[in-house]
Amino acid sequence: MKILYIDIDTLRPDHLGCYGYPRTTSPVIDALAEAGIVFTQVYASDTPCLPSRTALTTGQFGLRNGIVNHGGPGAELRAEGEARQFVSAAARHSWMRPLRDIGYWTASISTFAERHSAYHFDAGFNECVNLGTRGLETADQVIPVAESWLERNRQRSDWFLHVHLWDPHTPYRTPSDFGNPFADQPHPDWITETVRGDHWGRPGPHSAQEVAGFGPRTVWDAYPRQPLQMTGPADVTAMFDGYDAGVAWADRQVGRLLARLEQLGLDDVAIVVSSDHGENLGELGIYCDHQTADEPTTHIPAIVVWPGGVLPAGQRLDGLHYQFDLMATVLELAGAEVPETWDGQSFLPTLLDGRGGGRDALVLSHGAWTVQRSLRFDDHLLVRTAHDGYHGFPEIMLFNVVSDPHERHNLANDRPEMVKAALDRLEAWEHEQLRRTPDGRDPLQTVLQGSGPWHSRTDPGWYFERLRSTGRATWADRFERREAAHER
Repeated sequence: MKILYIDIDTLRPDHLGCYGYPRTTSPVIDALAEAGIVFTQVYASDTPCLPSRTALTTGQFGLRNGIVNHGGPGAELRAEGEARQFVSAAARHSWMRPLRDIGYWTASISTFAERHSAYHFDAGFNECVNLGTRGLETADQVIPVAESWLERNRQRSDWFLHVHLWDPHTPYRTPSDFGNPFADQPHPDWITETVRGDHWGRPGPHSAQEVAGFGPRTVWDAYPRQPLQMTGPADVTAMFDGYDAGVAWADRQVGRLLARLEQLGLDDVAIVVSSDHGENLGELGIYCDHQTADEPTTHIPAIVVWPGGVLPAGQRLDGLHYQFDLMATVLELAGAEVPETWDGQSFLPTLLDGRGGGRDALVLSHGAWTVQRSLRFDDHLLVRTAHDGYHGFPEIMLFNVVSDPHERHNLANDRPEMVKAALDRLEAWEHEQLRRTPDGRDPLQTVLQGSGPWHSRTDPGWYFERLRSTGRATWADRFERREAAHER
């Protein structure tokens, strides 16, 4: 079996045609979806980039593998100590090890490991190709490398190739000669001028007044598709056009790669399309980034095309799954065994019957911009915030993400019984996971007790002054009172 895993960074499923998006962002991926299976409710257990791909490669929640942050506490795998063998646990139980054990040749084309100093991601691969561009490359630079790899390995009987495209990731930087394919196509209209105006008064990195972080970043001036502030409707349009252009550019390059498969006569290749996380495009007042354990950040696409008629094609399956559940299923489809250390669970038996299966609920965590843990259940998402990253979030938020996908209406005060039940389930999950960890410590708590989420570290005094100088003194006063209370 040959498996091509197409990993498109920061890809929201609801910006793909096969998930219902009206803009023509993804004709190639949509065609794959028609030939395969679309999983509609797959979520990354831990976000953003480093926690997500670590969870995928270890098959474990960030609470168990230790990585929930992008720097400082919670950005390293748990130390094994005396239990460390000649080959580390990360290597023995990596997502590639089961495939290697049954004879697969495994390869990755990705700059992720270097960008995040996450070389455990490479564990289990026979080959790792790093372009050296630290995630700022575009897909047209990656695909020729993948094409060359396919040509060299076309005669191998069993291989797994991971191809990583960063294009939708901020800053939006699709090549200028691609133009704007969406100039005449309306963008999502939920960000009305009233919504944008309300967001203009809100604080935090990647808020409407600080789309590039905590303040202006001149380095982003090099990316004309990337708005730096949401000053009016034109900037909102530029945001959607910039993000969607990245999706469409990645899609076009995927088409180029699939064409090369056909030219090489490789018609027996299984194809998986997924991502590490999504993107907030105005949700919760966050623009052009992925900072929360909410629906837009944690919900990811998952499309599988498997040759030979093994899987029922042309279906949409709705069960709740983690990203590493999908990978566990791919391992079993390939004839490999899922490592016993994994939290990921294969749902192959129900899949073969044409059913999605799924879990009763999912727990989702974030520790790089905020410290949040959420429960995704039924039609709802409960978000519990321990560190708001200077966004001013309430401690508890509850959304019906089916009827309110852009998280406009916090139902926490209206549904106290649902909130209590969800919090009880969340705490029970935490208790069970901590029981399974060697030291019984939650890395999110370590982040809180240390210097906080990596990307939210800033000089509070400087930022509070910025808030005051930009019409947001109320938020500066509130944050200052909170800081003073914490010091006491």
